[in-house]
Amino acid sequence: MDISTHIRNAKLELTKVIFPTKGQVKQAYIAVVIVVAVVASFLALVDVLMSSVMSMILG
Repeated sequence: MDISTHIRNAKLELTKVIFPTKGQVKQAYIAVVIVVAVVASFLALVDVLMSSVMSMILG
């Protein structure tokens, strides 16, 4: 298999790709930001609770 066949096959496969629209990218970005914010808030809350419990136990 030579390089030109490989390049031709790669171009053929790229024609089958469905790229997301600008709206879909924006929607996914917003969803990721919201999920990250929720997880970060949850972990911060757990950290504060565990810290206060350890402070009560140790001293």
